[in-house]
Amino acid sequence: MKAIFRKFKNMTYIQILSSLLLAICFAGSVFFVHNNYSFYERPIVEVIETNLEDTTEIMDGNNNEDSLYTQRIIAELKNGEEKGEIVHLMNEYSLSGAYDQEYQVGNELFISIDTNIGENRELTGTITDVKRDKYVLIVAWIFIFTLLIVGKKQGLFSIISLIVNVVLISYALDIYLHTSNISLLWICGISVILFTVISLLLVNGFNEKTYAAIVATLLGTFFSLLITYLVMVITSEQGLRYEEMGFLTRPPQVVFMAGLLIGSLGAVMDVAITMSSSIFSLYEKNNDIPAKALKTSGMEIGKDIMGTMTNILFFAYVSGSIPTLILYLKNGSPLSYTFSLNLSLELARALAGGIGIVLAIPIGLYTALFFVNRKRARS
Repeated sequence: MKAIFRKFKNMTYIQILSSLLLAICFAGSVFFVHNNYSFYERPIVEVIETNLEDTTEIMDGNNNEDSLYTQRIIAELKNGEEKGEIVHLMNEYSLSGAYDQEYQVGNELFISIDTNIGENRELTGTITDVKRDKYVLIVAWIFIFTLLIVGKKQGLFSIISLIVNVVLISYALDIYLHTSNISLLWICGISVILFTVISLLLVNGFNEKTYAAIVATLLGTFFSLLITYLVMVITSEQGLRYEEMGFLTRPPQVVFMAGLLIGSLGAVMDVAITMSSSIFSLYEKNNDIPAKALKTSGMEIGKDIMGTMTNILFFAYVSGSIPTLILYLKNGSPLSYTFSLNLSLELARALAGGIGIVLAIPIGLYTALFFVNRKRARS
């Protein structure tokens, strides 16, 4: 207790004010999501009672077993003209839970109220969605608090950078959807430049280390895109399956390339800032360190992070396809067909990102050395 009081006593006025503001924002947001029913146009109900009505065991032609359940739900309306009224709902769900789920007491659901009321005048309806804003808010605050506790000032700037980037990508996609004469690739290219500059400047400040990381990130990202494009042209895109983009009304190749550009940016940026920070850290500890020693140390650091970053990128892309792979294999699809259909684009993205990571190491190293030599010449 004394340690907490001593730490609070040593805080500056700005830190105390920031902490109070953060606490007010947390309490206010939690209170809001627990009482925001009137802000929704769709009817919202809270489940107050559930009863299991029926259970059916099924098996398909591939010997996949499942159980189907029928659940009767009694819920209370939380908004609208009938607020406070009781609504009777039916929910059918399966043990596999592919497109459905079991609801518990306390769950909040979006429903559509039936217009035809029976003779007993009971309100009935159909479940359309689940109200999840409470859970999303809690996860978001855990993320924010973790960043602030670990990163402190840099954590705050990381949050601001993330918010700015979300706004930018939303605005960029909105421009593309409402402007048919501008290529998505050009829009994403400009967005990548803005993402890189804003993120690195906010988190690392205006200095040579940041400038070197910006240059290395942009060169590594765009070189990896260029190499991927050349490979696609030479191979006539053989092996790439665009079935998952079948409902798009835009060219799938352009959409794929734009996604690849955005996807590889994060990994390349991470490698670039790691290389730049390492080189500048070595120089700041010993201003007389020769350029050859910096180069050797930088290459050793690059080799250490190259394998792990490439694996991270591979797992990040492939992991999203695991449910679909299991679904295809459980329904008797051949292994080669399943993998080629569901993993071709993910593997291509992982390979392109891996190329960007590998290129970012020497580019980041020599860019950092260039800025170090400039700084050394001025001193």
